[in-house]
Amino acid sequence: MATHILGPQDGRTVDLAGVGVRFMLDAARTGGGFSLVEHPIAPRTLGSPIHTHSREDEYSVMLEGRVGFMLGGDVIEASPGDLVYKPRGERHAFWNATDEPARFLEIISPAGFEQYFAEAEPLFAGAPDMDAFAALSERYGLVMEFDSVPRLAAEHGLEMPPESELAG
Repeated sequence: MATHILGPQDGRTVDLAGVGVRFMLDAARTGGGFSLVEHPIAPRTLGSPIHTHSREDEYSVMLEGRVGFMLGGDVIEASPGDLVYKPRGERHAFWNATDEPARFLEIISPAGFEQYFAEAEPLFAGAPDMDAFAALSERYGLVMEFDSVPRLAAEHGLEMPPESELAG
C-alpha cells in the first residue's frame, strides 16, 4: 500500500554547503507533473549563484525566516507565508542574509530537476570540481553564473565556506 503521508523528519536529505535539500515528492510519485523539496538554509548563506532554468518553473513557499531573492533585475525579501514564483528562463538567485535559519518548500514543475540536487551532493565534498558542476548543469538545462558568487556574498553580507571557490 502506498504511503500518503510524509512526516516532518521523513525523506532523504542532503547538505549542499549550508543549503539543505529534503526530498519530499519526486517525479515517480507525481507522474512527472512536479516535485517537492524542502530547503533549510543556514544563516548568512548563499542558496545559489545566479542561474537560469530552461526546463522548469519553481515556486518557493516560505515557512520560516526570511530569504532574499534576485528575480530578473529585482531583489525582494520573502517571509513566512509568501509565495515566490520563478519562471523558467528568468535569471534568479537566493540567500539567507539573516542570523536566523530559514526554510521554504520548493515546488518544481515539471518534475525531474530534484535529481540535480542528489547528483550535486558528492561535488560538494572537498574542493569543487568546476568541470563536473558545468557538466551536471548542462545535463539539466541549467545556466549557472558562478562568477556572481563574490558579488552576491559582498552585497548581502553572506559567509562563504573557506573551501568554496565557485567563482573560480
